[in-house]
Amino acid sequence: MTIFPPLIKSSTSTGDVCGASLNYSLGIGPYMVIEPSLIADLRPTQMTVGMREVHIKRRRLRENAAKTDRSHFSTRVVPVVLGPDSRRYLIDRHHFVRAVHDEGASEVPVTIIADLSALESDAFWTELDHRGWMHPFDDAGRWHAYNEIPKSVCDLVDDPFRSLAGALRRMGGYTKLKTPFSEFRWANFLRHRIDRLTVEREFDRALDLAIKLAESTQANHLPGWRCPQFVSSPNVIWWR
Repeated sequence: MTIFPPLIKSSTSTGDVCGASLNYSLGIGPYMVIEPSLIADLRPTQMTVGMREVHIKRRRLRENAAKTDRSHFSTRVVPVVLGPDSRRYLIDRHHFVRAVHDEGASEVPVTIIADLSALESDAFWTELDHRGWMHPFDDAGRWHAYNEIPKSVCDLVDDPFRSLAGALRRMGGYTKLKTPFSEFRWANFLRHRIDRLTVEREFDRALDLAIKLAESTQANHLPGWRCPQFVSSPNVIWWR
């Protein structure tokens, strides 16, 4: 085990599940305890990723590696929880871990943010659910029992709507918030309004459709929705 200066500020939360009051500065003072973990030992808590998003992260990893001597696989710390039999479960950054794996690395730096190893399996998954640390939905938006969640990031299924939701956020279609799995909620919203074949074969056209949907009141229940008539107002106070 090694103690490193934090790679992110302790007050900053990141990724899909950071709304669950995660604080990564669990070490001593301004430091957090970080240790390497084999990717093969990390179990997912979701069923899908957007493979287009994974490919984007892979490209960025290679670009960062070309710009710096620092290992491009150690630029982010992955939060995990200990479950039954002290197995390590990812509760964030599934896309990053999959990208690192697909780039040929076998390890990522992790920090343990909760020890739930004393719980039995059913109680453990119930606790994850209560904390918003799991997302057992497939690429069609259907709920599954926790024992159907893949045991490896290698087995995560591609959900093209998760990629569409990520692209929509980068285009300013909605604001990135701390709400757990907010991008998956946007993905499911888009899933019911845009044909999957359009997303798979005409991604740019699907993104144009997604932007229009994000500007409509149909999306006003989603985290990070940007009310169109207030987006350009200098007096608006963003609270969503």
